[in-house]
Amino acid sequence: MTIFLLLGVLMVASAIALAAMATRDASKEQSGLSRSIAALEAMGDMPKELTAEFDRPFSERVLAPLQARALAIGRRLSGSDSTERIYRKLELAGNPPGWTVDRVVAMKVIGAAAGLVLFFLFSFMLGFALTTRIGFIAVGTVVGYYGANMFLYQKAYDRQNLLQRELPDAIDLLTISVESGLAFDAAVQQVARNTTGPLSEEFSRVLREMQIGTGRADALRGLAERTNLDDLRSFVSALVQADAFGIPIAQVLRVQSAEMRTKRRQRAEEKAQQVPVKMTVPLIFCILPTLFIAVMGPAAITIMDSLG
Repeated sequence: MTIFLLLGVLMVASAIALAAMATRDASKEQSGLSRSIAALEAMGDMPKELTAEFDRPFSERVLAPLQARALAIGRRLSGSDSTERIYRKLELAGNPPGWTVDRVVAMKVIGAAAGLVLFFLFSFMLGFALTTRIGFIAVGTVVGYYGANMFLYQKAYDRQNLLQRELPDAIDLLTISVESGLAFDAAVQQVARNTTGPLSEEFSRVLREMQIGTGRADALRGLAERTNLDDLRSFVSALVQADAFGIPIAQVLRVQSAEMRTKRRQRAEEKAQQVPVKMTVPLIFCILPTLFIAVMGPAAITIMDSLG
């Protein structure tokens, strides 16, 4: 009986000790959790000036400094007139969104570095010799350096082709609007509103320039300078001269419209006459060899078997 009593006392004491230890550990965990929550709240209450560096996006923390360094290197490598030449290319390309002179200069340096690294890796993957590898890497560096220029050139080329295709129809609409009684500015607004593409954007820019105080002749000359089309230049020149000498705009537009339609028909005929010449190369090097193989192949095999 005494033994059972002692065991009961020991079990009660052990339960009390375990409860005390659990309570102490829980209080410690609660205090640690409280300190963590307090630290997080303190970080949340920190001034924005201290957390601004961590809140900035990746483009501002990494890409912007990289572009700034590339821009500094590109300005040293470029010539003194590079800014004017790049600005001219951007104007011809229609000023793509986000593209500026500084960005083009920086992209040339970044493209050169990327081309060097990529072609260096490709040269090892392809197993070139040392001399071939050096030439291959040099070609990759040059291609990367002029990649931005090639992009702008392609954009400008596509844009000029669109302008050339849209110009006759736009002049026809402009002629109809003027002959129906609208003023020249209102007719240009109708063309800009009812058409799409780069020519509509250019007419809208002419209207905005005239609204901020630029003369009509200067706004039209700016339109001609932003393109490489001879047809558009002659059209603008005719309008400027008609405005200067007081010639009726409707008469000038009618003549220009007929001339543009004639030139468009001549260009279509020219391209149609070039088709036989362009078909000669694939005909000689692609179609005729396969035709000779299909026709002469069996005879050649039979002759070789007979001689063998």
